[in-house]
Amino acid sequence: MSDGPQQSTMMADRAYARSLDAEDPLAAYRAQFVHPQGPDGGPVTYLLGNSLGLMPRSARAAVEEEVGRWGSLGIGGHFEGSAPWLTYHESFRASSAVVVGARPEEVVAMNTLTVNLHLMLVSFYRPHGARTKILMEAGAFPSDRYAVASQVQWHGLDPTDAIIVAQPRVGEATLRTEDIEGLLAERGREIALVMLSGINYLTGQWFDLERITNAGKAQGCAVGFDLAHSAGNVPHALHDWDVDFAVWCTYKYLNAGPGAVAGCFVHERHAHRTDIPRLAGWWGNDPNTRFEMRPRFEPNAGADGWQVSNPPILSAAPLKASLTMFDEVGLDALRAKSIKLTGYLESLLHNLATDRFEIITPADRQARGCQLSLKVPHDAKALFDALSQQGIVVDFREPDVIRAAPAPFYNSFEDAWKFADAMRQAVRE
Repeated sequence: MSDGPQQSTMMADRAYARSLDAEDPLAAYRAQFVHPQGPDGGPVTYLLGNSLGLMPRSARAAVEEEVGRWGSLGIGGHFEGSAPWLTYHESFRASSAVVVGARPEEVVAMNTLTVNLHLMLVSFYRPHGARTKILMEAGAFPSDRYAVASQVQWHGLDPTDAIIVAQPRVGEATLRTEDIEGLLAERGREIALVMLSGINYLTGQWFDLERITNAGKAQGCAVGFDLAHSAGNVPHALHDWDVDFAVWCTYKYLNAGPGAVAGCFVHERHAHRTDIPRLAGWWGNDPNTRFEMRPRFEPNAGADGWQVSNPPILSAAPLKASLTMFDEVGLDALRAKSIKLTGYLESLLHNLATDRFEIITPADRQARGCQLSLKVPHDAKALFDALSQQGIVVDFREPDVIRAAPAPFYNSFEDAWKFADAMRQAVRE
């Protein structure tokens, strides 16, 4: 998009935003989501899919169907009907695999995000000899840091020594891939596991996972990722990149609802390995012998072998409903709109020509998804409150960051315009 004055003036006009919506091939999907209402009875401008995606209208019927089967069939629901609970998680395995660029047997829906991270750390963080450390990024989501630190302590190590944190350069908000590669080249022989986010929750930076994986593997490290902010947001190719494991939640860009069942990837290289330590449970046992109630655990092949309990059907049903839409639209179409929508919002914010905030998310579209993070040096909470009063739903992260995420499934170009216009009014005040 041009930065010339005539183009900037046109872009800042609400009619222009509406014209972009009229040309949007995905515009009809907006109506397939339930939009929260504000105090005036009208829909709020919801730009918070990076924390909790909106509810697909089909989710209610999906949950009610399973509740009805529970009532009418009782225990029989595990074995009867078109989608028996016994194998329910398998019914959307292929769709989940497409989202993260995996083979179907490499993914499983189970547990919640941090539970899955702990299960993966048990198996893939195996400190020995001089190789005892875990590499993380600065500003990783606290739950990841807590999980990693507790696993390090479990092995009798000190997190302040065993966790290596990759830091941005002085004066920069985000990490450079070459600096991560340099750190691995320098200290890779000390590192047992590379464990970064797919997209950093605070800055919105999308890491070059392929390059990082290659750099980690070259040093003999295991490599895993938390895809909470990238699954359903940007494309992945976990299998081809040779990632060892990945975990993600499904309530953000995958729109599966609060606390919905999470996802897990384990590369097929590990599919039939029985020597990998794991925390075992009945549902991870070979289904061919599961009901023989043998005392010895016989892991199922693939990611299914890391299951510990039967799937939570009522929290899996909305995910199944949501992934149906992902199958219909395709990640390429969603990504194409995301690039255009996020770029449009970025241009509108630049047009405000104010020093009240700075966009710290990378400008390179290959280094970000649909999130823009604004660093507000002074009175950030007051600015956030002013936006909230205008019906703008974004979020505030201490001490000074406001995050907005225009999700391509249900956000419009007019939503982007409304946010920028509210920012214009707020910064003037």
